Amino acid sequence: MTVLITGASGGIGYELALLFARDRYDCVLVARSHDRLTALASRLESEFGIKTLVLAKDLSKPATVDEIYEEVSAATLKVDVLVNNAGFPVYGRFVETDLSAELEMLQVNVVALTALTKLFVRGMVERRQGRILNLASTAAFVPGPLMAVYYASKAYVLSFSEALANELKGTGVTVTALTPGATRTGFQERGKMEDARLIKGTLSDAASVALAGYRGLMAGKTVVIPGLGNKLLPVVVRLSPRRIVTRVSRRMLEQTPR
Repeated sequence: MTVLITGASGGIGYELALLFARDRYDCVLVARSHDRLTALASRLESEFGIKTLVLAKDLSKPATVDEIYEEVSAATLKVDVLVNNAGFPVYGRFVETDLSAELEMLQVNVVALTALTKLFVRGMVERRQGRILNLASTAAFVPGPLMAVYYASKAYVLSFSEALANELKGTGVTVTALTPGATRTGFQERGKMEDARLIKGTLSDAASVALAGYRGLMAGKTVVIPGLGNKLLPVVVRLSPRRIVTRVSRRMLEQTPR
């Protein structure tokens, strides 16, 4: 069995790689950092005796998805599990943020995720076996002033995953959306949002989020929301006026005084 994991060099993706390798999945590891991927591959091979394929790729480049598919095919690998974990945020007021950064973010968070799913799901359906795990977020449930495009991208991931899961019923292929809250990874530093109230609160650890996602994926769940407080969020959002939800969301994303 083989799993392909994007964003595997750190955080949730790294922890998922450990979980899959522990269960004897060979791993195709995708991220920008060749050195970090190589170090992870060496660890997985030595600790778990599995095979790895390292693909140092930048998913913000449109040609990358085809390159990944071609290299996996050239290695005669059949991807049994696809984990679309890669993603990053852009923080700030939309009128002030950099458009090129937001377009790159959409390429990673939305376009690459969709394209990789399209390319690999067909083989899964033909074999009548496969699993797909897409990294959404609790951001998918609410609007996100100061992170408008990022929150919208995660809403796409959740909606896409739920719809695809429905389409694939009876094919032997499942789709799971993992929707964690704020998690301790390199996400906050890359988004330059370390001082946001949301980040100043209690953060989940990447290992526990990965474990929840892994278990949900293997159980065939469509949506996995780690943490009791996070599980209550969709309920609260449905019962609250939208303008209040948006206002509270903005307050959580505002910077706290230093």
